[in-house]
Amino acid sequence: MSTGNGPLQGIRILDLTAVVMGPYATQTLGDLGADVIKVEPPSGDNLRAVGPMRHAGMGALALHLNRNKRSIVLDLKQPEGREACLRLAAGCDALIYNTRPQAMARLGLGYDAVAAANPKIVYLGAFGYGEDGPYAGKPAYDDLIQGAAGVASLFAQQSGGDPRYAPVTLADRAVGLQAAIALLAAVLHAQRTGRGQAVEVPMFEALSQFVMGDHLGGHSFEPPLGPTGYARLLASHRKPYATADGHLSVLIYNDKHWQAFFDLIGRPELRDSPMFGTHTARAAHIAEVYAFVAEVMATRGSDEWFALLDGADIPVARLHSTDSLLDDPHLRAVGFFPEFEHPSEGRIRTVAPVGRYGATPAAIRRHAPRIGEHSVELLREAGYDDAAIAALRARGVTLQPDPSNDDDSP
Repeated sequence: MSTGNGPLQGIRILDLTAVVMGPYATQTLGDLGADVIKVEPPSGDNLRAVGPMRHAGMGALALHLNRNKRSIVLDLKQPEGREACLRLAAGCDALIYNTRPQAMARLGLGYDAVAAANPKIVYLGAFGYGEDGPYAGKPAYDDLIQGAAGVASLFAQQSGGDPRYAPVTLADRAVGLQAAIALLAAVLHAQRTGRGQAVEVPMFEALSQFVMGDHLGGHSFEPPLGPTGYARLLASHRKPYATADGHLSVLIYNDKHWQAFFDLIGRPELRDSPMFGTHTARAAHIAEVYAFVAEVMATRGSDEWFALLDGADIPVARLHSTDSLLDDPHLRAVGFFPEFEHPSEGRIRTVAPVGRYGATPAAIRRHAPRIGEHSVELLREAGYDDAAIAALRARGVTLQPDPSNDDDSP
């Protein structure tokens, strides 16, 4: 584990999130140096149950998403659990949750209750739908939001096949990053003014912005100048090109790239053709343009094309699988897949924090905790003495695993 301090050192965040979206937001903030306190129910975050895993509650996704965090178990349905949560909130810059606001209100942890304990706190909810619309309070998961925001239909529109979801938690991670940015913006405001606030980052609106930023198209104008959709992104041949023996990712984009490509394939006369001569002309005939490139790419093998295109400074990349990505020479050189010893899970490989900071590097400073690993430590920081902590443990309000037993499941 690194001992360095990131740029967010001194920021303390109370994390009441679960599964992927919220934990990804707080993982990002933790990588940057924030002190993230993860509040879990006695059963733990549901994501802990997703394997593969060596021990119960320590699944692979949980090991990545919960690094740089401290875990405390609090049964928020018990009054003592709610009180402990509010005492922790009193010492935090922000609280983030991703349950529905109505659920937080039922727990007695709505904004007014938390702000009464800490008027300067940023209270951020990242949930399905904005509270002012008719979908408010509806359940939301990554698959549902990908479908609702048009992602699934874009796949169908491009391929002519069935609608499908991106095979990554696209909504959770895209919206998680927006939640992290919103939290930091509100914390900066609170530090300048001394005033906290409630913030909401709804998944549906956030991913719809993500999608329609590209695809508003002709409806950017009123009256519309054409349909929605960005034609280049929807072209059926916008996919890795099949070569004579595999596939390559190629993007011949600007005039310089195209002129070099025509010289490379021995077709210099196409430089000034009505279809290929300008960026505007190519965009107007993008389906035909991509189909032409697909036909040409099939005439040579991947290694030959890569050498030719790379030598001509035409953007090209080899096609990785998730398996081969592990051995990419560039990622290996930059240390993208660091390994370390986890105290209960053994040798672990993860993905590195993104970005380089000259003075305050992002880093993995803490391993992903077991359920409630820091319960006693954090309750002491909140002002509880040993007798009070023992009483909370006896009532099942909090739990802490036995550090001598790797298989202990509180």
